[in-house]
Amino acid sequence: MAQSEKWRIGIRREDKNIWERRAPLIPSHVQDLIRNEGLEIMVQPSQIRVFTNEEYEKVGAILSDELTSCPIIIGIKEIPVRLLEHRKVYAFFSHTTKGQLHNRPMLKTLVRNKCTLIDYEKITDDQGRRLVFFGTQAGQAGMIDGFWMYGQKVKLARHLETPFLKIKQAWNYGSLVEAKEALKRAAQEVYNSGLPDPEVPFICGFLGYGHVSQGAQEIFDLFPHEEIPPEELASFFRSGSWSAHRLYKVIFKEEHLVEPRNSRTSFDLQDYYQHPHKYRSRFETYLPYLNMIINCVYWSPEYPRFITRENLKSLWETEKEPRLQAVVDISCDLKGAVEVTTRVTTPDEPVYTYQPITGEYQDGYQPTGVTILAIDNLPAEIPLESSVFFSLALKPFIPALAREDFSREFAKLTLPPPLKRAIILHQGEFTPAYRYMEKFIENITS
Repeated sequence: MAQSEKWRIGIRREDKNIWERRAPLIPSHVQDLIRNEGLEIMVQPSQIRVFTNEEYEKVGAILSDELTSCPIIIGIKEIPVRLLEHRKVYAFFSHTTKGQLHNRPMLKTLVRNKCTLIDYEKITDDQGRRLVFFGTQAGQAGMIDGFWMYGQKVKLARHLETPFLKIKQAWNYGSLVEAKEALKRAAQEVYNSGLPDPEVPFICGFLGYGHVSQGAQEIFDLFPHEEIPPEELASFFRSGSWSAHRLYKVIFKEEHLVEPRNSRTSFDLQDYYQHPHKYRSRFETYLPYLNMIINCVYWSPEYPRFITRENLKSLWETEKEPRLQAVVDISCDLKGAVEVTTRVTTPDEPVYTYQPITGEYQDGYQPTGVTILAIDNLPAEIPLESSVFFSLALKPFIPALAREDFSREFAKLTLPPPLKRAIILHQGEFTPAYRYMEKFIENITS
């Protein structure tokens, strides 16, 4: 293979749905990689990408529908099985490490085709902290959509006009700046006129405190607000010392979400991480006080669920008019931390409603039940800011990625440790840290 081909990278066009307008590398960063790193970058033309084809061509990228000559192909979302080529190096968010059923055929094909798979989610530092992510933007878009959803829901359910009705979904704004200006106007209305009495106090619960939660809180904090510690939530609610002219937020960390099954022991964070089966959820104690929940936590099957069918049913059976109207499940783990999230949604059909008494699901908004927003590519609703942020994080790894000789065995690869840790498959074989995934593709025939 010639050096020019070895140092060639292809950027695929996103095709998961019409909303996916993000790019893994923005034009200015492509220009820098071409000029200063000697790379050749080919870009598949796209009619929906937030950056135009001409912007990439202008900085020296080669536009081509065909990326067969590129040994390395990068993207954002999963790649359709039919497009996976043999012996390629792919980098994208694969959503496979938890055994996600819908992506097992893709994983099987990558193995069969002897591909190398690098998952951005697994590019981490020595402490396991993610280095390449969209978390902040997912939180920002999710909170914007959450306010929009809440306004629509309470208008239908309680016939209430709130300032949230002035807010649109994130994708309707030209930029995050424009969205923030609209939220600031709604915030001023809350400050001046207040919320309707049935919505006071308006309390929003944030599950988690990482990048996703921080992004969501950045948007929430545009409103006049006050933070309530979880342990004081019940007494705060009973006190009546709250205002219609501000919002309230509660940030739930692990110690608030779970408790040891053995009442004679106390919560220990590392013990919870290592032995989650020793803990059970206690989140149901907070549910009666929350109007809206923003789920931002990482979840995998060994951990407890926090919003379950059982505790929602109990709430609906004991409360004449439950306060909880909406759940924004940014994490989108199906039947995960939010057990009643059973399918993902899209920006054009963003919500469905769960009826806790009957266990029935209904499309869209309903006057009763809890409405769920579970869009699994929320950062795509603010594609410009998301792409810039992501590209800044990914760009430093691209030269080493492009120059690596992936024909060598895994142990001899000289990639930076964060990047090497993200290799799930090498030449169709699971790398040591991911051999547990072999069971996910057993009995997969397609």
